[in-house]
Amino acid sequence: MATASKESTGFAQKFDTYFSISKRGSSFGQEVRGGLTTFLTMVYIVVLNPIILANVPDNTGHYLGGGTAEGSGFVAIATATALIAGLATILMGAWARFPIAMAAGLGLNGFVAYGLVGSGMLTWQEAMGLIVLEGAAVLILVLTKARLAFLRAIPHEIKKAIAAGIGLFLAFIAFWDAGIVHDPGSDAVPSEFGHGGYITTWPMVVFFVGLLLAAILMVKKIKGALLISILGATVFGFIIQVIRPQTWGLNVPTFDGLKFESLQFTTLFKVDLFGAFSEGKGVGFISALMLVFSLLVVDFFDTMGTMTAVGEEAGLNDEEGIPENSQEVLIVDSIGAIAGGLGGVSSNTAYIESASGVGDGARTGLASIVTGTAFLITMLVAPIAKVVPYEAATPVLVIVGLMMLAAAVDIDWKDYRIAVPAFLTIVVMPFGYSIAAGIGVGMISYVVINAATGKMKAVKPLMWVTAGAFVIYFMIPALKAWFHIS
Repeated sequence: MATASKESTGFAQKFDTYFSISKRGSSFGQEVRGGLTTFLTMVYIVVLNPIILANVPDNTGHYLGGGTAEGSGFVAIATATALIAGLATILMGAWARFPIAMAAGLGLNGFVAYGLVGSGMLTWQEAMGLIVLEGAAVLILVLTKARLAFLRAIPHEIKKAIAAGIGLFLAFIAFWDAGIVHDPGSDAVPSEFGHGGYITTWPMVVFFVGLLLAAILMVKKIKGALLISILGATVFGFIIQVIRPQTWGLNVPTFDGLKFESLQFTTLFKVDLFGAFSEGKGVGFISALMLVFSLLVVDFFDTMGTMTAVGEEAGLNDEEGIPENSQEVLIVDSIGAIAGGLGGVSSNTAYIESASGVGDGARTGLASIVTGTAFLITMLVAPIAKVVPYEAATPVLVIVGLMMLAAAVDIDWKDYRIAVPAFLTIVVMPFGYSIAAGIGVGMISYVVINAATGKMKAVKPLMWVTAGAFVIYFMIPALKAWFHIS
């Protein structure tokens, strides 16, 4: 028994050391809780990704997952979405040992569905081929440490602005997805609070109950505050739905109508790597190259921003603002992009919702293993993911957004060479609904302002490259028109 006890203790110590649990001031229970919180705030992707991808026919009349009927591949896409997210997130936790979860990237999946396929340009197989090639290109940049070099070239205060901007972006996502802020369909204002400025539905009440519950628990320093608030708001939603059925954002808090279907894997490995480059079959070499570049720019900088922001919130960044194990994180993220293409569910990338788990205590890769395992279980019982409504899950993103916005206090707002680029980085992210766009505008303005005011030496060479890449990226539609590229 004594020997067994020593072996058990030895394993526990090795486990703790490998994940740096004690070193980072965490515990096993804290990591499990944080991992589950991250899962609950992003599990919506298992439902949302099929909604985006399953109903768009390609130029042959086929839908993703096979068949010619709208939505025919829904179950297959949901299965593959959970599978790839689970495997990629577990790899992130086990190898990179960082508390970031991965799944099909929002925005990227919409670009693939409506920009590449829905426009009639490509088949689903050709579109997924471009995703694989983009991921491979990013992986090469990571392995040569070029991606990390770009990250080091970014000024420390701009990294702080990226974290703060992502915080506001998270809050905006939460308000929008929960229907608290929406497009009124009027030319008078682009968006409005509630309906006409009023709280008019019970789902809105559920959101604010969840938000206030999370805030109160955080003030009282209750462990698991964010996870408790999600579960509490979900239970409240169930009660409301029983008493008086409501119209909810995406998921309805009820077990009525839930059914379990057999797993389908018809999206896996349905890839045409180079079909898009064919003049007769695809869009041609130059057009395909521009499409890969567009995907690469978004993927390249989105992840760097997400990783930096989550590392900042978790206290894992060094004095330069570089997170621990950043090279491994970037490698896994690149592999995720390739895996997403091979899985037929679009590029998988680091999710900023991971910050919710960090806000609830996650500090190590163990939390990511918990999140990834939960995704794999969801693959088997996908309908369960449908019972947590947006209105219950998204309030924690507002709290996390507040936490991340605190990074802005470290920016010198009196130095306009820094203040203007930092401000643009922060505001463009939520207003433009794009992390990459915020980073791009911030980088370009930083380079231009410093160069024009006699501080050219303050701009590192890779910052010029980054700004130039974003200029090209923002001008892609104009360049295609000028050179008559379809």
